[in-house]
Amino acid sequence: MPAFHLAFPVRDLVSTRAFYGGLLQCREGRSADLWVDFDLHGHQISAHVKPEACHPVGVNEVDGDGVPVRHFGIVLEWESWHALAERLRAAGTPFRIAPKIRFRGEVGEQATFFLDDPSGNALEFKSFRDPARLFARAEKHESTEHAPR
Repeated sequence: MPAFHLAFPVRDLVSTRAFYGGLLQCREGRSADLWVDFDLHGHQISAHVKPEACHPVGVNEVDGDGVPVRHFGIVLEWESWHALAERLRAAGTPFRIAPKIRFRGEVGEQATFFLDDPSGNALEFKSFRDPARLFARAEKHESTEHAPR
């Protein structure tokens, strides 16, 4: 799968490096005075210092949680997701939405959790027990109630 690239604003590089490089263990790539690249599981994310662009994120209700409307993240293999969630719990990491299984028993069943970086950017880490379900849709049953005769 091709790698994606995402650039996003941060308040400063010190706390950004501690979060992405330290806590999330992302390898650091190129950098300059006002930006730094990280390897997020093979994808390039670029943190650019722009504190005035760091704003609180609105939420939408999804399966009983206030999910940040603007967020990014990664879909991990099932065991890797559980290992990361446990490592973050053990480190005392504050979760925006704690690790859980969402949409239990439905087509979109997934393991998920959300974190905020020090600049307020929301990240989601998710996993599907069956990776083929990543884009699966629930079947819709056609109603014959309003069908033309």
